Amino acid sequence: MSKSDLHIDVLGTEIDIATDEEPEYLSSLLDKFRQTVKNVQDRSGLKDPLKIAVLTGFLLCDDLEKAETGGAKNKRAGEVEELTLGIISRLDEALKASATAVTNAVVSYDTVSDDAEPVYEAKPEKAPEPTVPDVTIYKLENVVKNYDWGSPEWLPAFLGKKNISRIPWAELWMGVNPSGPSRVIPGSCPLSELIGQNPRIFLGKETADRYGTLPFLLKIIAAAKPLSIQVHPNAEQARQGFERENREGIPLDAPNRNYRDPNLKSEILCALGPFATLCGFRKAEEIALLMDILLLNTGIGRSGMRGAMENLVLTLKKEDGYPGNSPLKDFLSSLFALDSETLLAIGLFIKTIQPQLEREFPEYRDEWQLCSYLATLHPGDSGIIAPLYLNILELEQEEAIFIPAGTPHSYINGIGIELLSDSDNVLRGGLTSKHVDHAELMKIMDFSEFMPEIMQPSEGYSLHGYPAGEFTLSVIHGAGSNLQYSDPGPSIMIVTEGSAFVAEDDWDLKMPLEKGESVFIPAGKKAVFSGIFTAYIASCKSL
Repeated sequence: MSKSDLHIDVLGTEIDIATDEEPEYLSSLLDKFRQTVKNVQDRSGLKDPLKIAVLTGFLLCDDLEKAETGGAKNKRAGEVEELTLGIISRLDEALKASATAVTNAVVSYDTVSDDAEPVYEAKPEKAPEPTVPDVTIYKLENVVKNYDWGSPEWLPAFLGKKNISRIPWAELWMGVNPSGPSRVIPGSCPLSELIGQNPRIFLGKETADRYGTLPFLLKIIAAAKPLSIQVHPNAEQARQGFERENREGIPLDAPNRNYRDPNLKSEILCALGPFATLCGFRKAEEIALLMDILLLNTGIGRSGMRGAMENLVLTLKKEDGYPGNSPLKDFLSSLFALDSETLLAIGLFIKTIQPQLEREFPEYRDEWQLCSYLATLHPGDSGIIAPLYLNILELEQEEAIFIPAGTPHSYINGIGIELLSDSDNVLRGGLTSKHVDHAELMKIMDFSEFMPEIMQPSEGYSLHGYPAGEFTLSVIHGAGSNLQYSDPGPSIMIVTEGSAFVAEDDWDLKMPLEKGESVFIPAGKKAVFSGIFTAYIASCKSL
């Protein structure tokens, strides 16, 4: 078949190619392309030829998708797609050849005469300079985690997706964690790889030099059932534990592995609606009071169980406890030493007398109900009386708590945002079928009495996770007018209500974001938000 010549002169680029198509068809294709370019320029106000070309290609792809009928593309659309791909490949080759020719040539002038013609000489080749990625605001495609404590409805509804399988959706991850990295749209490049092209550009110099990658993980968490009672290590504990288990040859993915990385883990939990959690030790006197209430109701036929409970109360009332131990540490050591038969009996006992306890001690109704609920879910587990030694917190929408490393906690019920140090280090202490290492848990747990402060959105939320850095979680409410945003550190934003638009400046093309959608904003990048929406922004700042 004879070749037809096509001369392309668009966006300041001129090139001739030959292709096996009719001249009239090529002319109409080029007219379509030029018209789309003009429409993009007129409607977007863009000046950068690269941005115009990218958006033009996107709109042409949209045309192709809309041309689909009955599940199959029409013939003309298929031909356009095939021809366009061919043109792109040839254009790429031609531009590379042209760039090489220009790069490998230098101009030398005869020094005798000002009128001398330039003489082109070959220039020695040298290694190419490293390229700096074109930095912009990136929409993210995120990973959903399926755990049995999740909900088959809450997270799908939040994301506007169907869950036909009815498998529980527990968490939505936004970040670079290898177990579920976000990907950049379009192209599906992992966010970690994008940042890896030039960490100082995407993270900022201080963050890149200190951490090397994005050091926080942002999650939407949907807890339909209680999570395990857990504690996370501080920086030194994580480093030592990780190195020790490496020396012991425990595989990173082994079920009995406690430290999967050398990083500390502390976190912020912010409620997106009513959210119940257990967090921090109560005062020893209050724990003893609640245990005494149970003891008052034990009968003669429960002598074994009664003896175990009396011993638990005794550890709390000793002034000094065992040498070098706190009353709370002694109490937990004794609790973990109880056999499953005794724990089963305690759980059954609490469930039996729950109505009576609610009548006689209504101020602790939540404690009795939660203990009974946990005893039903996890019979024979030491965590069934956790509501008696950990604080019960009920957060309202936009309220948040900070959970330092070493603090025992468990999320009970609700949907919320979790911002945490990017680490998989979890030591569990109950309410789970997973690996539990009580000895290691006791080493890293902070046995101080601790009641988390409930933070309000007007105050902002700060997660002080590292000795020389902090993570912050901010909530913003769009009311239609433009909101300017600029942060020296890298940020991730997710829309939790309504719909928003984000752009790099007031005049740039706006990216639409619906509820559940998120973007990565590189360090120092200015952004403009508009629309009627609520969104949360996680960022990392170096001090």
